[in-house]
Order: sequence, then structure tokens, then C-alpha cells
Amino acid sequence: MNWEQWYKQAMYNQVVFSPWNGYGEFGQDFSTDEKARTIVSYDRVWILYSLLHNIISSNNQGEIWECGVYKGGTAMVMANLLRRLNRTNIFRLFDTFQGMPKTDPNKDAHKQGDFSDTNIKDVQKVVKYNHLIFHKGFIPNTFEGLENSSISFAHIDVDIYSSVMDCCNFIWSRLNTGGIMLFDDYGFAQTRGCLQAVDEFFGNKNLYPIVLPTGQSFIIRA
Repeated sequence: MNWEQWYKQAMYNQVVFSPWNGYGEFGQDFSTDEKARTIVSYDRVWILYSLLHNIISSNNQGEIWECGVYKGGTAMVMANLLRRLNRTNIFRLFDTFQGMPKTDPNKDAHKQGDFSDTNIKDVQKVVKYNHLIFHKGFIPNTFEGLENSSISFAHIDVDIYSSVMDCCNFIWSRLNTGGIMLFDDYGFAQTRGCLQAVDEFFGNKNLYPIVLPTGQSFIIRA
């Protein structure tokens, strides 16, 4: 379905244009297999896809990071896009692949061991990209040795205060000019620690992420 058909359908049904329902190439990169492996809503996946697409189109040569992989659904979408556009950016995936680490009940609703129904071998079977590197373990330990990284895009989906803060502390100073950090969990009550960590980190720098009605937020490195 092309843009004119989508627009006419939207006007007929008196709804807004909703490309996250399968418009264009996104519908190919986010299909049945990917949908089955993520709990991220379709509109949030579209935001992730669109921001990454813009980074790639700008020819930013930095690494692509995803912190918080779970079963690999969004990583599959990102890898599909990178592969289809013939990119050579290093793509790093960080996760325990065995569930949540210890959490802080004063800041986090999630508990240790949540999302444990995954494993790295299963994810490795479905996320395909020539320049893919898995980092299994706890953040920030899995960042060790990557101090010289140059990052163009980071998708942060780690759900809890300490891990979000660890990601901010490590990634922000290594983010390229024009690079983007996208926080999946920013606006949700279940992941309130993410909002606290992001606001604390960037507030201390007099920077303010763009907050989206999807519950996400993102910030661009100027």
C-alpha cells in the first residue's frame, strides 16, 4: 500500500496516519517473527526504526548498541534494516540473557529474575547481521574494554534505575555528534526508575530529552 492509499484510508476512517501498522519497508522488517519476540508496542518499534533509519541515512559511521535485548525482537528489526541497507556498522547487543539483575524496590517495580524466559543461543539463531557482537552479562561490566568505542545510536531498554544510569554514564560521552540515545521505558509507571535516571543524568547537564506520547524519550548529541 503506497502513501496515497494509506492517507485516503486514514481520512476515510478519521484516524491519523499510522505507519507502525505495517507501512512500506517497515512492514517487511517488522513482520510475524519479530512481533512474536518483543513486548515493545508497534508504535515504539516504529520510533526505534525511524530514528535508526535517520542515523544510517546520515552516514554516521559509529557503532549501533542495544542495551536490553530480551528475546531479540527489536534487535531483529534493527539488524534487518542494517542488512537491507548494506551497512557495516558494528552492532552490539548487551543483556544478561537470564533475566533482571538485582533491583531497587524504592525505584523499580521490576524484580530480580524478571524476563528470565530467554537465552543467548536462542537469540543468536534469529538475529542475523555480519557485524553483530553479543555481550552477555551485567551492565556495566559488559562495557569493559569498549572505552574507545564511537557510538552513533543506542537503544536503551533495561527497565531499571541502576542499569539506565550505567548506560547514560558510559554511552553519552562516547556518542558521536548527531548520535541518538533512545530510552524505551521512560514514561511508564512499571519502569519509573528509567525516568528518574534519565532526568537526573541529563538534568545535571542542563539537557532535556524529547519525551514522546509512546512513553519513550530520546536525546541527540549536539
